[in-house]
Amino acid sequence: MKVRALTQSTVALAAAAGVAAFASTAEVKAQTVNWNMQSTYPGSLTQLGTLGKRIEEQLREVSGGEINVVFQEPGAIVPALEVFDAVASGAVEAGWSTPGYWAGKVPSLPLFGAVPFGPRAGEYMAWYYFGGGKEMFEEIYNRFGIHSVICGVIAPEASGWFRQPIELVEDLRGLKMRFFGLGAKVMEKMGVSTQLLAGGDIFPALELGTIDATEFSMPAIDLNLGFYQVAKHYYLPGWHQQSTMFDLMFNKALWDGLTDTQRAQIEAVCGDSVRHGIAEGEYLQFAALAELEEKGVTIHSWSPEILEALEAAWVEVVQEESANDEDFARVWESLSTFRENYKRWGELGYLQ
Repeated sequence: MKVRALTQSTVALAAAAGVAAFASTAEVKAQTVNWNMQSTYPGSLTQLGTLGKRIEEQLREVSGGEINVVFQEPGAIVPALEVFDAVASGAVEAGWSTPGYWAGKVPSLPLFGAVPFGPRAGEYMAWYYFGGGKEMFEEIYNRFGIHSVICGVIAPEASGWFRQPIELVEDLRGLKMRFFGLGAKVMEKMGVSTQLLAGGDIFPALELGTIDATEFSMPAIDLNLGFYQVAKHYYLPGWHQQSTMFDLMFNKALWDGLTDTQRAQIEAVCGDSVRHGIAEGEYLQFAALAELEEKGVTIHSWSPEILEALEAAWVEVVQEESANDEDFARVWESLSTFRENYKRWGELGYLQ
């Protein structure tokens, strides 16, 4: 009788374990992610788009097929510059972009995208990950129903394609120019009429004369877009974007519904994407500069006088934005304090 009872008990336990295992398997299957990721950049565009495509592939591989976030070309679901609202409302589950695009909706977010006369990539990431930036970034996005993860950082950009050389501050006045983020506000102080255009819309506007000049990204990316066919004078350094962060936005309710493992997998892929973006971006530029020169482009450095005028205008922009938006003031104070503390290390630790 004891043997029989033990056997029945063992069978019952085995059956219960089987049911639990089946339930666990069913739960995992129910949590498999099949979402769209609306991009603001074409998938073929060097770094800006190809990083997004790589994230799609890496998420699938790292998760063993449990996270399928499908890259969608600009306009496939919503237009490029409507991604923020689409993710916030749940019309699209995820978005690939940069915080700098959302200045008109959330004035403080561009400080997490690129900062005029701001930090290089290493310093920027130090502030973001360890200096309090990440906590403010997530808090601000969360108010709009979005959870976002920094998922790429790239090298400095160039700061303008012009039809004629810019030798004096006065040469900027009256120009119509595509410009991004906080740098656009600086250019407006210089008498430039700016507008924000998505990457695919810039070349037609430049070619047709709707705009007189443009900036977009780094040499390897600008080469891909063919601006050199219309404007032959290319200016560096990218005073407005010494480094640029990109983010993978998720509808917050959907993000909250992921398992801890799935969230960790996304964070891990994004961390690797930051590493990949910086290394690739630094690698690509010297060959791109040489090719641009072969195509007849004259590469210029901004004069010290013009850079000083631009920096003075940036100080005015900071004062105005801080007075108008509490979050901007709070984020700027955090970043500025960090940079002041970092300065001694930057000066001692690195060759100037």
